[in-house]
Amino acid sequence: MAYVAARGGERAILQSELLYHALNGDLTRDHVNAIRDHLPYLVDRVMGESSLYAPDLAALAIAQAGGDLHEAVLLLRAYRSTQPRLAYAEAVSADSMITIRRISAAFKDIPGGQILGPSLDYSHRLLRMDVLDGKPSSDADKFTPAEQPAARIYPAVADWHREQGFLPLIPLEQHDPAQLPDITKDPLMLPAPRAHRLQSLARADTGGVLSLGYSVMRGYGMSHPTVNELRLAHAEIQIKHPLTGAVFSVGRARVSQAEVVTESSGGKSGEHEMRIGFAATLGWNEVKIIAGATLDMAMDEAAPHPAHREEFVLYHTEAVEASGFCIHFKLPHYVTFASNLDALRGVMAQMYGDKDTLPTAPATLEPAPELQEMAK
Repeated sequence: MAYVAARGGERAILQSELLYHALNGDLTRDHVNAIRDHLPYLVDRVMGESSLYAPDLAALAIAQAGGDLHEAVLLLRAYRSTQPRLAYAEAVSADSMITIRRISAAFKDIPGGQILGPSLDYSHRLLRMDVLDGKPSSDADKFTPAEQPAARIYPAVADWHREQGFLPLIPLEQHDPAQLPDITKDPLMLPAPRAHRLQSLARADTGGVLSLGYSVMRGYGMSHPTVNELRLAHAEIQIKHPLTGAVFSVGRARVSQAEVVTESSGGKSGEHEMRIGFAATLGWNEVKIIAGATLDMAMDEAAPHPAHREEFVLYHTEAVEASGFCIHFKLPHYVTFASNLDALRGVMAQMYGDKDTLPTAPATLEPAPELQEMAK
């Protein structure tokens, strides 16, 4: 492909960018704070798809991009690529996280109990029109804390399944975090290592994951999973001191994870068994991790559906690459398009007549005659 510069040059490009930001209003610290505080799930989505936990920077990216999520993710990933990696965090297990919400659709009495947490699952989807009339609406004052607070940590539901023999026992392996494959530094290779698959799903485009996951759920695949556990939590980020080797906490991050299960027959033992799919991401993003866990399980199927192929799922849900390829079609393609027209004219001339009688593209675009008269 061949590109040429847009007419007007550097000044036109600068003015175009200034106009874009002028239409979005002033970019201020108060604006960024308002996005961070009042749109937390949007901020979480951008952080997850950017592979960077930084609420202030994610809110800044959203404000700077005028709410264009793909542009915001690109901004935050670009910033992330300039930062050095100072340390590797220790592994975080589900039963060590400070859990805010933990539910299961598999059965009612899960070990530790169901924790509903923050949710709109059972609310009426009604717009609060009185807010537009100037009446403030605050639910913070209506919230009543429980007399007895819920526990901070809970066991993993999958561990109970393993104790009952429904899922195979998996030995806990110790890994050096610095030696794990890293999708932010390494190209995706197929078949993908387990770490690459889960990392790709963690930072994949939410809409893309939902679309492909839904295709599996509604019949194009063979999976109709049950949510074994959905968990929203705060993970303690711990690292080792470079001199003393002591493990200490550097803060907490909002994380979400989901496990889905389904029954399958004809496993390695030839008996009925349960299979499990898993997904996790930075921030709280329930629909993404449920769909992602479904895809994790579906990609192990042999059926020829697109969502069962690792290459199709992981490449086509990569947010920056997909949006970038789509957006690049806006760039000038004058030379290639002109060559296509020339080839088309040649074919038309051979089939329908003299090439000289066919229409040709004008060298320059001139106003219509009536517009020229009006200009005079």
